[in-house]
Amino acid sequence: MKGNEAMAEAAIQAGCRHFFGYPITPQTELSAYMAKKMPKIGGTFLQAESEIAAINMVLGAASAGVRAMTSSSSPGISLKSEGVSYIAGSDLPCVLINVQRGGPGLGGIQPSQADYWQATKALGHGDYQLLVFAPSTVQEMVSLIFKAFDKADEYRMPAMILADGMLGQMMEPVEFPEKAEVAKVEKPWATNGHQGKRAHNVVNSLYLQAPELEKHVVERFKRYDIVKANEVMVENYKMEDAEVAVVTYGATSRIVKSAVNSARALGIKVGCIRPITLWPFPEKEIAAAADKVQKFLCVEMSMGQMVEDVRLAVNGKKPVEFFGRTGGVIPTPAEVLEQIKKLAGK
Repeated sequence: MKGNEAMAEAAIQAGCRHFFGYPITPQTELSAYMAKKMPKIGGTFLQAESEIAAINMVLGAASAGVRAMTSSSSPGISLKSEGVSYIAGSDLPCVLINVQRGGPGLGGIQPSQADYWQATKALGHGDYQLLVFAPSTVQEMVSLIFKAFDKADEYRMPAMILADGMLGQMMEPVEFPEKAEVAKVEKPWATNGHQGKRAHNVVNSLYLQAPELEKHVVERFKRYDIVKANEVMVENYKMEDAEVAVVTYGATSRIVKSAVNSARALGIKVGCIRPITLWPFPEKEIAAAADKVQKFLCVEMSMGQMVEDVRLAVNGKKPVEFFGRTGGVIPTPAEVLEQIKKLAGK
C-alpha cells in the first residue's frame, strides 16, 4: 500500500471513526481514503472549511470520548497549532498526522524533516508536550498508528505521527493484524451524556486563577515524566562495536543504514541510532552511547534541528557533527558515506 493509505486503514482498524481534515499535498490520499471508507463503516468523514475548523472538530469529538484524527502537511499543521494547544490544555487524546513538505512558507511539496522543532518544542502556545512518533517504513507507519491511539488514550494527550512526503507517497508491502485489538480505555471524563447517573462533565482549558492553572500544568508534567520513563522507543543498528554513531530518524534512516553498510564494507566501525519517539527523546540511550563511541554525526532533511537534542544528550562528552539537505532535497547514501569517512579519517 501507499504510505498515506496504509495510515488511514490502520487508523480505521485502531477504532478511529471520526476524521476531520482539509486537503494538502503530500497527504491528500489519506483524506481521500477516509472519504471513501468512513461512510461504509458508519464513521464520520468531514472535509472542513479550513485546517483551523478541522482541528477544533477533533477537539469536540475527542471531548465526547471517541477516537478522532486529523492529518495535514507542514503549513496545515501550523494552522492547527492553536487547536492542538487547546486539546492538550483540555487533557484530550487524539492523533495528528504530519506528512512533512519543504518550507518555510508554502515551500515545496517534496519531502522534508524541517518540522521537528514544531512537533517536539512548539506546536502551539503554553507548557505542554505531545507524543511524537517517527516511522521509517510503511509497515512501521501502521504499527505506530495503533500505538499512537493507545498511548494518547492512556495518557490523555495528543499524539503525532511525524512522517514526510517520501513515506507518504512510498508504496511497500504491509501487513495488518488479522483481528485488530482496540484497547478499551475507560473515559469517565468524557462529555457523552450523563443520563442522570453522574455529575456533568466539563471539558475546558481556561483557568482564570493563576494558582489553579499552575496546579493543572504541574500535574500534567508529572504525567509527562511517566511518559518519559516508560515510552521511549529507539533502534540501535550495528552499534555493538561502533566508534562513530550516526543519529537519524524517519525516512532518512533508510539512507543512513545504506551508508553504514557501505562504510562497514570499508572497515569503518560505524553504527546508527534511530529515535522512533522524538518525544520522549531517547536522551539516556544517546548519553550511554557517548561513553562508547568517539564521534557522532546527525543526519536530517533540514538545516539542523534534532541535532540540538543530540548535543544536549551527549553533553559535551564527544563531538557532534551535522549533515543535512533541505528544501525537499533528499540526501544520498554516497553523500552520507563521505561524511562518515571524513569523521573516521578515511
